[in-house]
Amino acid sequence: MEVRKKLKQLGKKLVEQAKKGENPNMDVPIRALSNVKYDPKKRMILLGNKSSKRYLFNVAHIKKFLQTTEIAANVKKLLDTGKHVSLRQAFYMMRRTIPGTQIDVVEEQEESNAAVEDLELITGFSREQMHINANKNGAAAGKVIIKDKGDVIDWSKLGSGGWSIPSNTEELQFKKVDAKFVLYMEKAAIWERLHEDKVWDKLKCVIIASQGQATRGIRRLLRRLNEEYKLPIYVLVDNDPWGYYIYSVLKYGSISLAHISDKLAIPNAKLIGLTCDDVEKYQLKKYLIKFKKTDENRIKQLKNYEWFQSKEWQRELKKMKEQKGKVELDALVAKGITFISDEYLPEKIKKKDFLD
Repeated sequence: MEVRKKLKQLGKKLVEQAKKGENPNMDVPIRALSNVKYDPKKRMILLGNKSSKRYLFNVAHIKKFLQTTEIAANVKKLLDTGKHVSLRQAFYMMRRTIPGTQIDVVEEQEESNAAVEDLELITGFSREQMHINANKNGAAAGKVIIKDKGDVIDWSKLGSGGWSIPSNTEELQFKKVDAKFVLYMEKAAIWERLHEDKVWDKLKCVIIASQGQATRGIRRLLRRLNEEYKLPIYVLVDNDPWGYYIYSVLKYGSISLAHISDKLAIPNAKLIGLTCDDVEKYQLKKYLIKFKKTDENRIKQLKNYEWFQSKEWQRELKKMKEQKGKVELDALVAKGITFISDEYLPEKIKKKDFLD
């Protein structure tokens, strides 16, 4: 496996440096705003080429150096045994006291998480490829058949709960994908409404949900369906700056994960709603929830993002500010229990009423 090969190369390099009497060191790409840029051609947030040296014999570097080599050793064990662990379990695998001292390799999970991210940067492989998973948090339904760990699973025949999306979706094999597009939503409750109404069957699509910001597993799954099956990705979020930020991360990537934007970002994703025009058209202003100062500040931040500088987006964010409140997707139920399934979504899709 390529990951194991990369880890062996790293270990061999450090040993050779030590044998030569050199100070063992590794190049670690810098994860900071100063090394992140937006590429307008690729329409992605990407990591720059700046890196820093991390030395073993350096008081400022030694602990992080040890943490990185410790997680690398544990990842090799996982790969050798074919086992997976959670981020929390990875923390406990690293949690030990350095012999002859009273110092722990890691004291908090934030340290082990950072070490995992550093190893991603050094090797060029995601934590999921290194057999470290986060919590699963999402559901899918549609006329899709996959093979997962030897099991053949039909997303259209899994009852009211649908298919529970795992943290690692890299190794899934798609056996059949019968859909015209993917509808992603930030709320599980909205997914349940669409699933009960069998929107995935009526509109011939795949419906996927998270609970708030999409996990890396969900983002990778969306990217694969878009890239491998050319399925358009339509994003359904609340009419508020936080919903629009969720859309932004799906489409362009994020600063914290800029090093794997090419695996997660979906530049051709489109926002289907809920837009400010929808709030007016469907007379939803009576359901406005007044903005807090944090909401207003978030709108200001979005307006300054380089990727939101088009006339359409500046107009949308201006209208949102003037609206002085947010409208949740759940408010559409006031128009009828199945209004979102029977009227709102079919009309938006038919008219191609999207924000790009």
